[in-house]
Amino acid sequence: MTDSSPPANFRVAVVTGAGSGIGRAVARLMLAEGYRVALAGRREAQLLETAGDHSEALVVPCDVTAPDDVARLFAEVRQRWGRVDVLFNNAGIFGPAGDVGEISVDDWEATLRVNVTGSMLCAAEAVRSMKAQEPQGGRIINNGSISAHSPRPRSVAYTVTKHAMTGLTKSIELDGREFGITAGQIDIGNTRTEIMDTIGVGSGALQADGSRKVEPMFPVEDAARAVLMMANMPASASVGSLVVTAAGMPFVGRG
Repeated sequence: MTDSSPPANFRVAVVTGAGSGIGRAVARLMLAEGYRVALAGRREAQLLETAGDHSEALVVPCDVTAPDDVARLFAEVRQRWGRVDVLFNNAGIFGPAGDVGEISVDDWEATLRVNVTGSMLCAAEAVRSMKAQEPQGGRIINNGSISAHSPRPRSVAYTVTKHAMTGLTKSIELDGREFGITAGQIDIGNTRTEIMDTIGVGSGALQADGSRKVEPMFPVEDAARAVLMMANMPASASVGSLVVTAAGMPFVGRG
């Protein structure tokens, strides 16, 4: 297989969930590193804030659960730049808090729609683009979670979606081989974002024994650098799985 990497000075990335948190940090870092970046998310104002006045940022409001929205996103990227080299599949929600006997079917299905179906729809459009473009190929980076390895209490819907993300990642990697398409999953633990406030990491997160504990966090910019490292690997190599956590967080030995 020939090297399918585009010229180093012209790489196109799509970042979903780019209006806040990890997606915002990744989009800004990629722009700073010379990528052309499409910023996708539901809230246009926040996407514009992420983009600033950067000339190589393309803001595309998009609901990742809507197939027509996702198709339009990738069509706009191809129209502007002609190709897709990297997808950071990042859009997601934490979903309902509760055990399997407490959450509603509606909340369960809403979490799956965003975290699993939304990721599948974006990956599908990326794969179609990467197969059709010349040179062929590209890289998909799926944002999993530490919960893909070990769940937090009362997070059944979120945890199931992140285990599903692992299956999606491996299937894309396998099926993409003959087209120069690679896929990897980054599982991030306790980077400082809004979702950490939701689950109380900084004030006291629920532990497996029922206690609450203030857990360490690390800057979201460091998580973005890990994503960039995966994106910048040559076409001859792929990072299939990467776990990045705050030093000292209760992950190893959790429970």
